[in-house]
Amino acid sequence: MNVRSISVPPRTTTSLVLAIIVIALCAAGPAGATGNAARGQTLYKGCADCHSINENGVGPMHKGVVGRKAGSVAGYDYSPDLKNSGIVWTEENLDKWLTGPQAMVPETKMFFDVPDAQDRADIIAYLKEKAK
Repeated sequence: MNVRSISVPPRTTTSLVLAIIVIALCAAGPAGATGNAARGQTLYKGCADCHSINENGVGPMHKGVVGRKAGSVAGYDYSPDLKNSGIVWTEENLDKWLTGPQAMVPETKMFFDVPDAQDRADIIAYLKEKAK
């Protein structure tokens, strides 16, 4: 195999590498996965033992969760640590939360996690699309 090297000015190389990194980060989303809201709706059925979109249950309702401050749904009795956490439910924070809520807020009531990055991305896409 014959390999040729090409001389590229260092500044051009650095700019190109930075552009590729920025594009990759912007396209990646939470945990690098792109969510499928339809699949997320199916997966959300597993969350329905404790949550619903429109009503509080064992867990707080999810209507409007993306962008909402943690611990702020009226009528739900949050753990003091979650209520005082200062967390805002961005897509990134929801991904971290679903990865391990106890790691994010040790004294939270939630104990369920979603280990698969694609499943998390799909659930978040569903919440973002349907829970407005």
